[in-house]
Amino acid sequence: MLYSCQSKEQDNTTLFTKESQQVIALGDFDDIAGDFVDQEVKVKGIVDHVCKHGGKKLLLVNDDGDVHVKASEERFKEELIGEEIMVTGIVEEFRVDEGYCLQMDEDNMNSHKEGKTDSELYEKKKHNIQAYRDSMTASGVDHLSFYSLVFVSYEIIENDQEIN
Repeated sequence: MLYSCQSKEQDNTTLFTKESQQVIALGDFDDIAGDFVDQEVKVKGIVDHVCKHGGKKLLLVNDDGDVHVKASEERFKEELIGEEIMVTGIVEEFRVDEGYCLQMDEDNMNSHKEGKTDSELYEKKKHNIQAYRDSMTASGVDHLSFYSLVFVSYEIIENDQEIN
């Protein structure tokens, strides 16, 4: 497979195109995924983890980064762990803002009052919520974005396959 290479002048990020699909370098995914929300892209990496609770999530990694891949119907097989794959997926954004933090605060307090969480877990969740707020304040933004891929397909990369 041959991929052509082009650069985005604004941030020197390298993108690869094949048949009008974007292939995003895994190390660049978090930085540029916002430009591709709700669009189909390809990302190459090694399967580090397949969720044991249903097999509908996997973690794709390399030395430069990682991305979570979620499937609605497909179940990923544990045999994929350690395989290098090219995943095609739709970029999805999850936003954490003050409204989300307020809801998390309320849920945490209610869960603790109802005895569903102990004091240690209650404090841990409270700390995590505050960390979101501190991160937004330090960055001067009104929300944090977390990106993942909604699974479309994948192909296993054979050792002799040239990608770029």
